[in-house]
Amino acid sequence: MTETTPGWLTSDDLESARARMPILYVEAVPVRVDDSGEVTSIGLLLRIGSEGTVSRTLVAGRVMHHERVRDALLRHLEKDLGPVALPRVPSSLQPFTVAEYFPTQGITPFHDPRQHAVSLAYIVPVSGDCRPRQDALDLVWLSPQEAASESVQSEMPGGQGVLLKQALAHVGCLS
Repeated sequence: MTETTPGWLTSDDLESARARMPILYVEAVPVRVDDSGEVTSIGLLLRIGSEGTVSRTLVAGRVMHHERVRDALLRHLEKDLGPVALPRVPSSLQPFTVAEYFPTQGITPFHDPRQHAVSLAYIVPVSGDCRPRQDALDLVWLSPQEAASESVQSEMPGGQGVLLKQALAHVGCLS
């Protein structure tokens, strides 16, 4: 099947590109904040993995050719959290970290068996009604302490638990 949406590759072209060069992604840690800006809860998506297991994930996706990073971030937030999540993307698009996913385990804490991917990671406050869409089963809001727990971390594939802990540290939620 040929993809007709501008900026997308066909399945064969994407597989070929993944085998030859890093692919750019954005990842978002959706958070709820109180009136003083303190993070009160973290939103994690529940998904069915390729092996049929339930996992917790962050909002994530590719940046299309000729798409601004801000637009990609908003597109994936809407795709995963719904059209009325009301994300507040920071005016400065400085990510809290850059994660490199490799198909070979052990190079970094991040692993994606399909490809070498470079991901710009953001913490994004959301204030609206979040209703997961696409392939997400649910969105669960956890306290920062719950999100940092070993049990939650163990349910996050590919090193996303490490990324979540980095986000929690970045906003001062890890002691």
